[in-house]
Amino acid sequence: MRDPIRSMAILKPHPGKESELLAYLRDFYNMMYTKHYSRDMVFRDVKQPGLFVHIRTWLSTEARDSAVEDPDVHRYWIGMPELATITIIYEELEPVFSTHDGIVEGIPESGD
Repeated sequence: MRDPIRSMAILKPHPGKESELLAYLRDFYNMMYTKHYSRDMVFRDVKQPGLFVHIRTWLSTEARDSAVEDPDVHRYWIGMPELATITIIYEELEPVFSTHDGIVEGIPESGD
């Protein structure tokens, strides 16, 4: 089985829109969860207030493809620029190594 697809984005709320953005994202990500498209986490950067890091784990390639075609998802994507600027997007992050489940042995292969 293939590793889940991970994506990441950096969001900067427009002045005075932080609370509204967080409520919007909560609704959006709850909908994505309910439709079995993804699992989402939002982190606040403590050292740079006003920046949020969003990590998405797509449940499958098919789930991602379905979300891209879903009008409900499009409504949220269309509304996002009113609340925030997405400064960086990484569409598909490939794991290199992780100590999440234990110590890493050996040297990771280079993508060179």
